[in-house]
Amino acid sequence: MNDLLSPGSLVTIAGGVLTVVGSIAYASGNANLSLPTIFYGIPILLGGLALKSSELPPARRITPKSQLKNERQAATPELGKLLGDVTRWKYGQKAHLESSLESLKLWDEDKPPQLLEIEEICPSGHYGLRLRFACEAVPIQLWQEKRNRLSRFFAKGFEVTITPLKGDRLDLFLLPVGVSASDKQADAREGDSGETDSGETVNG
Repeated sequence: MNDLLSPGSLVTIAGGVLTVVGSIAYASGNANLSLPTIFYGIPILLGGLALKSSELPPARRITPKSQLKNERQAATPELGKLLGDVTRWKYGQKAHLESSLESLKLWDEDKPPQLLEIEEICPSGHYGLRLRFACEAVPIQLWQEKRNRLSRFFAKGFEVTITPLKGDRLDLFLLPVGVSASDKQADAREGDSGETDSGETVNG
């Protein structure tokens, strides 16, 4: 569904429809319809295909927009900008947060890190984000070495915790200073004793 709804796909479909309609009109001798539709359709189709070739899909958004709405609005605006930036279609970029990762020296031109998903979390009532990366050619050890700089980079008053996962993946937690990512698991365990929180997502 995301592929179908991308801007590149919509432009390609529009150009394809115009081109087909113009070709049919030309074959049936309807010059008034065929000339303008082919004239506009082919460039639009080619433009759409060019967009598709440079398309970067949004990172998977784990937390629905309807959840944590108040916490999101009350949080530091840098987090909202980060969330919005990585959950939209990009063109001409190899990875989300490309310029940020380059600045942080967490970049490889051939196999850059890929942001797979982003989750809004609220451990102990403190709003933050969890970003899951596939490290690709950038070793996890380098991410850990850059942790202090990462903490200063995204938002003032926040710090980064890095949790290595299987393979070349890691979870990057961005939370207010003094708030531990482990508080999220504690909140989840407390929720299990009562009504299930539909917003809690279990990630493998």
